[in-house]
Amino acid sequence: MGLKIENVSKSFGEKKAVKSISFEMDKPGVFGLLGTNGAGKTTTIRMILGIIKKDQGEITWNGKEVIRKHVNFGYLPEERGIYPKTKIYDQLMYFAKLKGMSKQQADEQIKYWMKRLEMEQYIDMTAEKLSKGNQQKIQFITAVMHNPELIVLDEPFSGLDPVNTELLKDVIIELVNQGKYIIMSGHQMNSIEEFCTNIIILNQGETVLKGNLNDIKNSYEANSLELETTEDATSYIKEAGLKVHFSKDYHYTIDIQNEQEGYRLFDLLAKNNMKVNHFEIKKPSLHDIFIEKVGK
Repeated sequence: MGLKIENVSKSFGEKKAVKSISFEMDKPGVFGLLGTNGAGKTTTIRMILGIIKKDQGEITWNGKEVIRKHVNFGYLPEERGIYPKTKIYDQLMYFAKLKGMSKQQADEQIKYWMKRLEMEQYIDMTAEKLSKGNQQKIQFITAVMHNPELIVLDEPFSGLDPVNTELLKDVIIELVNQGKYIIMSGHQMNSIEEFCTNIIILNQGETVLKGNLNDIKNSYEANSLELETTEDATSYIKEAGLKVHFSKDYHYTIDIQNEQEGYRLFDLLAKNNMKVNHFEIKKPSLHDIFIEKVGK
């Protein structure tokens, strides 16, 4: 049955932070919770986890009201939540005990996750000596080491270099394959797009878009063309009446209104024996859709 949010609202004084939003996760996977700063994402997350009380609506997990005894959750907040002067092992043990883990269970999971995230050499180091990215990985461990059913990741790739970003992505895929329900919030649209089947976009506390990401993208006309040739194709692009958005070393990003414009350019290139290494007509990205919905 999963997670269900129905007509949930929250106000702080006269400020309406969340206005009657609804969405659900009925099977394991990753759900994208998106919005600008101040859109109501963090308030929504805190209501889902029972950290703050909603004003109205229902939040249920497997048909039961979301309270601590009904759902085992893990939470990676956007803000740092680790103790800078405490050794990594000691604070992970502390957080594990807060989650009800025995000392033996905690020790096993701490060692497993430190090895999985390539952090073994830091286990006896204080957190303040770690880089921002490694602190983020420690915080991730606190969110998952107790084997939660529902995991909320707020800006999970913050501070990570490309290598560690790929490492964490692999771990998230593993968690999904284990049947975990994951809510992912963030501003790195390419990562959200890579993982999320369904999304909701909030703006000033209101829902401006929600649904299956592929269905949303397919409702839009193609808007760009990626072209790579072996020689200058600028004159043919102009002849086709199209505008180059970006170009470098015969690699072009071209603005189009629909797929037919792209295919007309391809026919023109073929007619003039232009060798094409890459040709891809693209729908709007999640980044494009996000800007359209909340950019104002």
